[in-house]
Amino acid sequence: MRYQQRDVPHASRAIAILNNAMKPAIGNSENLRIYAEKRDFSATPEPPPVVDRERKGPLLFVVHQHAASQLHYDLRLELDGVLKSWAVTKGPSLDPADKRGARATEDHPLAYASFEGAIPAGQYAGGRMIVWDCGVYSPDADERYAFGERDEAQARIREELARGEISFFLLGAKLKGSFTLIRKAESTSWLWIKHRDRFVQTAWNASDHDRSVASTLRLTDRAALESVKTLAVDQLVPTGKREVFPAKLAPMLATLTSAPFTDRDWLQEPKLDGYRMLAFAQSGRVRLSSRRGLDYTRLFPGIVNDLTRSAIADFVLNGEIIALDANARPSFNALQNRTGLTTEQEIAAAEARTPAMFYCFDLLHFAGCNLRDAPYVDRRRFLTQCLLPSAQLLSVHADVDGRALYHASLKAGFEGVVAKRKLSIYRPGRRSSDWLKVKATTSAEFLVGGYSKGKGERERLGSLVVGYRDDNAKLRYAANVGTGYTAETIDALLARVKPLIVPRSPFADPVPPRAGTTWLRPDTVSGGLIRWVDRGRTSSRARVHAHSR
Repeated sequence: MRYQQRDVPHASRAIAILNNAMKPAIGNSENLRIYAEKRDFSATPEPPPVVDRERKGPLLFVVHQHAASQLHYDLRLELDGVLKSWAVTKGPSLDPADKRGARATEDHPLAYASFEGAIPAGQYAGGRMIVWDCGVYSPDADERYAFGERDEAQARIREELARGEISFFLLGAKLKGSFTLIRKAESTSWLWIKHRDRFVQTAWNASDHDRSVASTLRLTDRAALESVKTLAVDQLVPTGKREVFPAKLAPMLATLTSAPFTDRDWLQEPKLDGYRMLAFAQSGRVRLSSRRGLDYTRLFPGIVNDLTRSAIADFVLNGEIIALDANARPSFNALQNRTGLTTEQEIAAAEARTPAMFYCFDLLHFAGCNLRDAPYVDRRRFLTQCLLPSAQLLSVHADVDGRALYHASLKAGFEGVVAKRKLSIYRPGRRSSDWLKVKATTSAEFLVGGYSKGKGERERLGSLVVGYRDDNAKLRYAANVGTGYTAETIDALLARVKPLIVPRSPFADPVPPRAGTTWLRPDTVSGGLIRWVDRGRTSSRARVHAHSR
């Protein structure tokens, strides 16, 4: 309990004396006694000294940028219900050559992790403060991680702290990889050093990254920091109900809308022209599953390798796999051609010839926590922290300005945008108006020159092989079209094309091999001609509608 002044004349001094007298009781722990003694909680907006032993999930870390008498950064690591804290004068570095001096300070309450604002002048450590970075951490000695084992992680950190050397792995928006804290002879003096790993950046400077990861404010935003709304601690880092690893999930689907829009309650992402994919990583093993539940793992070994390197905790990612053409533009045709490959040699050649990338836009499970009930805007934050990016593993850009992003996406060769309500939860397998897709649509007509078999429920017909007549009336291959079919559509198409079967390919140029391709005579009226809804490009996945000429 803390007493507050309520328009009682001359009460300030009495209340301050009463609050100071109550500080040991407020703290509930010797760990926070010094924190409580240094602060007057009737004058500072900092959180009260309460130990929180109820928090679940991975251990959190935070780095505050603090403009006190001297600008510095405060590193804080969660342990035993409080934040172990170090003041770092020069700020973090991603260069192992930089050995940052870190002075151990008093423990802070866990609620301090999300604190941003202005500590009044005259109060202890008065000045402005932002959440410069935050995320989750784990001990990582001998590359043994414990993101999903909270008790084990705390026991190991506790032991290393007592020994005076802590090795830990950070998953933050700005800081990623392995670090160490080493205590010097003087008990409060430590060194903070980056370990050599793939996240080293020698030209990286903390002062170049000056926005809060919680509010996007800078320390120079004085007026805004006076009234900034502080997030709850559980919004900072992946936190959710404990669950058994979800080995199967269906992706959430978007509802089509007619025009791009801008609304501050929504974030928008480019709509990529690729394969919607779920990535399941459990115990270091990775599986790629398509929207229909087909296993694509062996077709994209480069992506799987990068995901495996990132699997320091169990996770489920949702995203889109795209492929680039010779001009480094998204090409659905190039992506489709890879799915018909069967041998390891063909797949390896395609990896070199047609780079594929997994663009991630959602994190659905992490280290034993179900994140699907968290708001989309928080899941975006968790994704930014927990994704370990690489050449083939990236996060999708998100922006409030949907109109500008829509036009930029089309210019870049994408399909349009997907708008997502910031406060929406993830609904597996559901089409929801909380996600809206806006895409460019044009149409063209192509001839069907064959069809290939599919997998599972689509074994009878996986895709149509379509083409067009060039100026010399030769049939040129355009693409394989394999989406939008129902069982009824497949029955109708197979009935129509049965009389058109021919022994050889009718195309003048080579067609990428696919299992079980049946060739068709393309110049007939009955069932040969289709309209392809192209979404604005000539090599895109399509929903097909059979009709006669």
